[in-house]
Amino acid sequence: MKFFTVVTTLSLPLALAAPRFQHKQSNFTVGQVVETSSGFIAGHAAAIDCEVSEYLGIPFAQPPVGGLRFAAPLKYTGTSRLNASTFGNSCPLRPSSGTTPTPGEIAASNITEVGLELLTTIGSPDVVHGEDCLYLNIWSKPQSGEPLKAVMVFIYGGGFTGGTSATPIFNGAALAGQEDVVIVNFNYRLSILGWPGNPTAQNNVALLDQRLAMEWVRDNIANFGGDPTRITLFGQSAGAASTDFYSYAWSPDPIAAGIILESGTTGLYPANSENVSATAWYSTSMALGCGDASTNSTTLLECMRNVEVDSLLSAIPQTALSAIMSPFGPTVDNTLIFSNYSQQTPASIPVLAGNNDYESGLFRTQLALSGEILPDSLWDAYDLAGFTCPAGSRANASLIAKNPTWRYRYFGVFPNINISSEGGAWHGAELQLLFGTTYLTGNNTVEETAFQKYLQGAWTTFAKDPANGLRTYEEGWPLYNPAEKTLIRLGYGNGVGTNLASPMLYDSACANASLSALIASYFG
Repeated sequence: MKFFTVVTTLSLPLALAAPRFQHKQSNFTVGQVVETSSGFIAGHAAAIDCEVSEYLGIPFAQPPVGGLRFAAPLKYTGTSRLNASTFGNSCPLRPSSGTTPTPGEIAASNITEVGLELLTTIGSPDVVHGEDCLYLNIWSKPQSGEPLKAVMVFIYGGGFTGGTSATPIFNGAALAGQEDVVIVNFNYRLSILGWPGNPTAQNNVALLDQRLAMEWVRDNIANFGGDPTRITLFGQSAGAASTDFYSYAWSPDPIAAGIILESGTTGLYPANSENVSATAWYSTSMALGCGDASTNSTTLLECMRNVEVDSLLSAIPQTALSAIMSPFGPTVDNTLIFSNYSQQTPASIPVLAGNNDYESGLFRTQLALSGEILPDSLWDAYDLAGFTCPAGSRANASLIAKNPTWRYRYFGVFPNINISSEGGAWHGAELQLLFGTTYLTGNNTVEETAFQKYLQGAWTTFAKDPANGLRTYEEGWPLYNPAEKTLIRLGYGNGVGTNLASPMLYDSACANASLSALIASYFG
């Protein structure tokens, strides 16, 4: 069971409201074949909204196998007709060594039936894993609404070691159909395959996967009814951290017109130094018999590229801290990942950033399932150092860069997404509502449906006009100012509307909060 890594599993209500937009584009039919740089893509009607066109498993990069394992992705081009009816492979994960919780562990964890289903079934979809996994998915409804719609590109979380775009809660059909936007998600390489740590070769290739996916969207999305000048990049947890890393790495040309950071920033997972990543790389290569730092780097890399993928992932160190957090993740190279973000300038684009009121609710529930109980004080400290304070720091960095900025804190707790008696507004709970997939675990309450529409409206309003949309959304969202009551409390008391608070209500202890120190004290 992972403690600080993120296994995001969620859901959201499907409110079958009447369409808001009636502008017709009679030249587009549901699922019609679309010409792209990857070939002619044949779609189909989405299962949960037959008016939405769904295109699954579109290749955006050449298969990263053989000589391309651990390498920067190469653009995929093609002219064939592709039947986009199923998700592409999900990127490989370390073979699971976990055990099924016993009835006693389930009872002791205070987990709900919803929580058990989310953590054991929906969060672990029955997908095909394979290294040929760089595919993206699109949901659009071009036959009505704006002729060219705002585009929202989502990056999933998973602690850089897990996750897939095929997770049922990330199905974009409901959001695309109800809010007149185009939804895109995609896979990126994980663990050592995406963040190799090899000191003699390209690093952080997962971030390059993400960039290549954004370039594909920019170049092709107009043919799906999307506006390439209005692309919002958003993510949750490690997906939000990726989005934030991206906003600095490509600050001169972000492609994105705005970003949304849900429970993740560059501060969520402090990047590894080159030495730390190199140690993990060589520990793994030695375990596989491929050599160490004294081995010819070309010979070692060739050996690592020829190891069977499950054996490769199984050889990753699993002792001490590495048993909890993967040793493979973003590595400082001062080109894509920087050592000190306070000295860097992010992209000059609007930012919506925030976190949930009790992120730890997910992790303590997961850990309790394995029989381990930790004190409330540790979970509270983790919330503060891992989420609240980094969200505030990123919002402040956006202000310094003179970018339009909004900051939120999510509070909603509803029966069909409540994972345990101690879960609260847990890490990722908002995603269920945002994507419209709470139908996976039960029916909405009336107040939940109302709040869902408010939340979806806020995110898509930002996407349609990142600089100005939220200023006039409903009663108007105030721009973030750390000295004033501008922190937007979403779902406070499960209500709809902009409940405002002073950021210092939550940030007052940030001067003494350190995620690195917390981790060190836990494993000291």
